[in-house]
Amino acid sequence: MLTSNINFHFSLGPSVFDDISSHQETTIMKTKGIILTIAYFSQTGFGVLGNSFLICLFIFVFLSGHRMRPIDIIVTQLALVNCLVLLLKGIPQTMAALGMTNFLDEVGCKIIFYLHKVARDLSLSMTCSLSVFQAITISPTNSNWAELKVRAKKYPIPSSLLCWTFHLVLSSYITLGIMGPNQNRNVTEIQHHGYCSHKIFSGFRASLVATILSFIDVIYLGLMVSASGYLVILLYRHHKQIKQSHITCLSPRSSPETKATKTVLFLVSTFISSYLLNCILVTYMSLVKAPFWFTHTSAFLGLCFPAISPYVLISSDSQVPKYLYALCGRKTSHSDPDKMLISPPRMTF
Repeated sequence: MLTSNINFHFSLGPSVFDDISSHQETTIMKTKGIILTIAYFSQTGFGVLGNSFLICLFIFVFLSGHRMRPIDIIVTQLALVNCLVLLLKGIPQTMAALGMTNFLDEVGCKIIFYLHKVARDLSLSMTCSLSVFQAITISPTNSNWAELKVRAKKYPIPSSLLCWTFHLVLSSYITLGIMGPNQNRNVTEIQHHGYCSHKIFSGFRASLVATILSFIDVIYLGLMVSASGYLVILLYRHHKQIKQSHITCLSPRSSPETKATKTVLFLVSTFISSYLLNCILVTYMSLVKAPFWFTHTSAFLGLCFPAISPYVLISSDSQVPKYLYALCGRKTSHSDPDKMLISPPRMTF
């Protein structure tokens, strides 16, 4: 009788331990889900709020009859595509973190991934256009860009239409490998994202597509870095000229040139760092079945710039408070609506 009781307790032990271990794993998974939900929801809400403010501000300015700067067209589109990136990536990731993984079918997954790809590429394109337009606008009138500086005011709308058309067509390839969430997770050729999945292509086809897309991104990044570098050089020369001629009494820390330089450097460095890290993870996941935490890291990095950029633009744009005052009916000092986003004093070399 004693032996049977001992055997009963020993046979019961592993089952109890398995239940405890399973309960602990479930608790850990729920905790991770809550943390991810808070992170995605906060990041998405914070970014959508800032981008929506810029979009609504410029729409109200346009409808009220005030003259807008050409660069406002680029900023409005950048805020719009950043808002789309946040909504199309942040909301699905938040729902997946909450455990709702079957809210999209295969068609829905294709639409979401296609629109997100378009918005993500347009964010890169508009950031590049913003940097180039700033560099052209701030260039000295006696430079080689003098003629282009005059024509640049007519380019934002045609160039924007070209960018939208180009990326709407180019991004259509992404729908080929997108599948619904109900796929076998043990298949190595399928990468899961929590709410959707995509097929991992290999061979010449995958290499060709990756090369073409990387080449386009490199062109955008090269133009953006070159334009921003040129802008920083001009601002540095101007600051040095002011310091030597003793025109201003401002300290280097509080001078508008220093503030503008720091703003440009922060905006460009934030975009490039988050974009390159995200590209590395996306490229890796498109070729190799990666751990699930890669998906969350890639998604979070991809949402960093769209969430931060509107606040950088609002804090650096001297026209934003003037637009607000104008909408509220208050008088402001006359300012040139064609000023650049970050407006230093006139430069002469």
